[in-house]
Amino acid sequence: MAMTILVVDDSVTMLMSLKTSLAMNGFQVETANHGQAALDKLKSGIKPNLILTDINMPVMGGMEFIGKVRALPGFRFIPILTLTTESETAKRDEGKRLGATGWLVKPVAGDDLVKVIKKVLPGA
Repeated sequence: MAMTILVVDDSVTMLMSLKTSLAMNGFQVETANHGQAALDKLKSGIKPNLILTDINMPVMGGMEFIGKVRALPGFRFIPILTLTTESETAKRDEGKRLGATGWLVKPVAGDDLVKVIKKVLPGA
């Protein structure tokens, strides 16, 4: 069975691009356009193997989303990668403190993203 990745980004173009690239590499992809929509999906029973989230989004941004995911039962050890334009060390440190597994700065080539996912997701 294919591993599932939840992609959270407010850019429709980014969501489509990531979904296509990840699907071509054998992953099942769920999407959400902001943190609250993604959190709602998780609470409704979706259990991804990995979460890939943007940081700057409307309704609920990535930092708040990461903190809320880590507070959910059963989500403490699911890898969360950020994919953002934010490159400041302070932001990275905050993300790590909240529970982000890794921090990637856009743009990231599809092949490079898949390599990182395979490093943090055993068996991918």
